[in-house]
Amino acid sequence: MSYTIGLVGKPSVGKSTFFNAATMNDVPEGAYPFTTIDPSVGEAYVRVECAGPEFGHDCTPNHGYCADGVRFVPTKLVDVAGLVPGAHEGKGLGNQFLSDLNEADVLLHVVDFTGRTDMEGEPTEGHDPREDIDFLENELDMWYLDILEKGIERYRSGYGGEERAIEADLAEQMSAFGIKEEALKQVILSLDLELDPDDWAATDREALAREIRIRTKPMVIAANKADTEIARENYAEITDDPAYEHLTVVPVSAHAEKALKNGDEAGVLDYRPGDGEFEILESLPEGKAAGLDRIADFLEEFGGTGVQRAIETALFEELGAIAVFPGARTPQEDGSFLQDCFVFPGGSTAEEFAYFLHTDIGEGFLHAHDVRTERQIGADTELSHRDVIEITTTN
Repeated sequence: MSYTIGLVGKPSVGKSTFFNAATMNDVPEGAYPFTTIDPSVGEAYVRVECAGPEFGHDCTPNHGYCADGVRFVPTKLVDVAGLVPGAHEGKGLGNQFLSDLNEADVLLHVVDFTGRTDMEGEPTEGHDPREDIDFLENELDMWYLDILEKGIERYRSGYGGEERAIEADLAEQMSAFGIKEEALKQVILSLDLELDPDDWAATDREALAREIRIRTKPMVIAANKADTEIARENYAEITDDPAYEHLTVVPVSAHAEKALKNGDEAGVLDYRPGDGEFEILESLPEGKAAGLDRIADFLEEFGGTGVQRAIETALFEELGAIAVFPGARTPQEDGSFLQDCFVFPGGSTAEEFAYFLHTDIGEGFLHAHDVRTERQIGADTELSHRDVIEITTTN
């Protein structure tokens, strides 16, 4: 699992329900603040069309599973402890939250789109979900700004005894966010700022911190409880608001996803995660049947419960990741075939994929083969989503 998705949001918005629905773990759920204290870690999945049928063979996954031609590839999902306003100042579980959050490559912000939880996670009515979106972005921006200011102070003090460019000191101070010196320079110049912090106003520093945050901690909004009328009204209004064009908002019903998976495990339903439909296999009490009818209506309107879509949007759209199958055209002697499917950075080359598989494979890399076309490809060939690649190595 090469990526980590951080599940974030204020208390009592259904974050733990989303986590359980995605991973089928059993962490505590409840409509009260700080149900989650320590981060829960689980295995969620992204769907990739399996390459096996193209070669006339069934795959034999080492990790995850394959269902009706769809490969479910594991990814790490972390349910981070609840957040409240002022987290960057240490309020609530702030320091722990920010420390745990920094392990994530991309964020999934679960928001109660019914507006029935206030900023502290307490029950209310008529709360605007936009306030939740704004407050989390602001908390992260203030966190980044605090570290940025320390980098500027480092530059001004000449720490290290040598004169350096501002981007060098900022990159070193903000290294935990995974941003390099050249990337920082590009961000500074993209905002039309001089490479001298003495020329930056307070608003310039805030804008810079925000832009660095957006680039290093991309975010998807999971508009939870979208199976209710008020949530759908809020969803339509917010997605039509130009102020939120920079964010991808996915309508979600974590409760519906969990109910369908529970029904499938019990043999009452036939449901493949992420599908826009399900089949009822047994007669059900009137109340449960009515509940499934409502879920079916939601699936028909949005094409699924949104849980899978939110996870896949985070990896494949926000991070630009791709999935690649290492393997050959035919099964091994033991019958194994396309055992692995890895999600890793888009734009990577064949040689980088070899190193991703194992350092020894990368160091002994000779060339690779595109298994579909049977063509030899070089080290610098950029790979594409769903490529099937065989590596030839001296090791």
